[in-house]
Amino acid sequence: MIKVLKPGVQLTIQDGGRCGYRHLGVSQAGCLDPYAQIIANKLVGNKDNEAVLEVTLGLCELQFETDTVIALQGADLNAALDETPLYPGWSYQVRAKQTLSFDTGRAGLRAYVAVQGGIDVKDIMGSKSTDLNALFGGLAGKALSEGDMIPIKTSPVPITRFIQRGAITPPKLKVIRVYASPHAHLLGDTLLKQFFSTAFKVSHNSNRMGLRLTNESPLTHSHSLASLGTGPGSIQLPPSGEPIVLLNDAQTTGGYPLLGTVIEADLHQFAQFRSGDSIEFKQVTHEQASLAKQKLKGHLHQLSLALKYS
Repeated sequence: MIKVLKPGVQLTIQDGGRCGYRHLGVSQAGCLDPYAQIIANKLVGNKDNEAVLEVTLGLCELQFETDTVIALQGADLNAALDETPLYPGWSYQVRAKQTLSFDTGRAGLRAYVAVQGGIDVKDIMGSKSTDLNALFGGLAGKALSEGDMIPIKTSPVPITRFIQRGAITPPKLKVIRVYASPHAHLLGDTLLKQFFSTAFKVSHNSNRMGLRLTNESPLTHSHSLASLGTGPGSIQLPPSGEPIVLLNDAQTTGGYPLLGTVIEADLHQFAQFRSGDSIEFKQVTHEQASLAKQKLKGHLHQLSLALKYS
């Protein structure tokens, strides 16, 4: 078990999320940075989709009730095991009664903690992820609170055989690649050119549902549409002119026109953008998006081979 001493801003249990239920109005949920989840799990010998802890901003303390092995990935939130500093991209041996703490960091927003063996909570619709809006999954469907006990599975590898492993994190980007807008004819070339030539700032009014963007010249319009299906990566443009990049906890339909869709290989970047960060966008083809996805898959495959033969 892991005892939550301090949950920080938001501490949740997440895995790859719920796929195949959007037609029923069920959001995906899951890790905002699935690559961090996968890499952390690989470093402790778990299956890629084992549930992990998603730590937002930091200010969190966790006490381990048993010996285990953990790995950190994502943002560097100045983690420490008792008084010893820990760093993202590495696995660590943990002894019973030791405390893992996070302060906060200047760059990045979310850290991920994988535990060898995995987190032992119930699957709902094929996922252990916490849906904070529908209040199910994870531990009682909520962000974790002080005093919560997180059940973990027994480590499949004896802790006496621990070998520390590390992994390189995919690079962070500030220019995000998007597919063309399905509503280009409606929005017009002038507005779309403005979108692709503008540096946006991340609004403080952002969360797991969506990341809101601001700039000095809003992309105002008066178009409205019948509701249509949306998904993580859809870039909505409300009449206020401030784009919203939908993320994992977003609604499944919406009536705002879309400026485009963030490609799959870049969507994980939004897990780490903080209020005030700058973002720019550029349009790419489906072929370019496919190559970007293959490059990330290649990174994960190389890591698997390195861990297997190290």
